[in-house]
Amino acid sequence: MDIMERIDKAVKDNPVIIFMKGSPQMPQCGYSSRTAQALMACGEEFAHVNVLADPEVFENLPRYANWPTFPQVYINGELIGGCDITLELYQKGELQKLVKDAVSKGVA
Repeated sequence: MDIMERIDKAVKDNPVIIFMKGSPQMPQCGYSSRTAQALMACGEEFAHVNVLADPEVFENLPRYANWPTFPQVYINGELIGGCDITLELYQKGELQKLVKDAVSKGVA
């Protein structure tokens, strides 16, 4: 399986996934930390990929959805965005609903 297929499988197999630097418990970047905190505050489980631990993902993820930076949050297979967009959605109360709905539906 090539790297783009691996990324696509991860996005499609997980209702909520964050590609980040580090892990939610041990983030290695401020943006990744804030984004993971917002997802954790939603109270639902989500998947994560540490892009620093997988150089192929780090190099190719920006091409996957034409989004150049990390972190990247995907819900129901769609790119939601990075730190700023995720935090904005959280502050409006929209992220909580998106995450809850995605997790309750499970994998598509």
